Amino acid sequence: MKNTGKKIIPFIIAAVLIFIDQAVKALAVSHLKGKADYPLLSGILEFSYLENTGAAFSSFMGKQGFLITLTICAMLFLILKYFQIPDLTTNRYFPMKSALILIISGGIGNLIDRISNGYVVDFIYFVPIDFPKFNIADCYVCIGMAIFAFLCFFYYKDDELDFLFSLKIK
Repeated sequence: MKNTGKKIIPFIIAAVLIFIDQAVKALAVSHLKGKADYPLLSGILEFSYLENTGAAFSSFMGKQGFLITLTICAMLFLILKYFQIPDLTTNRYFPMKSALILIISGGIGNLIDRISNGYVVDFIYFVPIDFPKFNIADCYVCIGMAIFAFLCFFYYKDDELDFLFSLKIK
């Protein structure tokens, strides 16, 4: 039973992260859609509603079929890689598992939007650098990718990452 609980926890965490993303997006729709931008920190950070039919930095605008297919393939690949992470008695791979959970949760959060709405709800805007609007799921993906990259370059040795280049499921 202990092992089953350990295996289900990542799914519960991912579900909670996805729920948070979807709940915050629902709040953005109900409080921001059709309304003026809401400054959180005047001239720095504001909430500003956008229906994004593209991907990162509004690339692939209007290509929902392609983006949905690409996201499903990427999420399936990352889930496969999650299950290939060595399960050591130490917590050596806990950071990598955490990074992948963040990336997968963010990808699925935006996938839900694409499938249900035909667009992704973006609403966070950094004013000084005119950065493209983004959402909580995007934060999950970016933070997860930054952690993943750091781990691959600075934390794990090359031979500890061999599983990333394998198609075998343990």
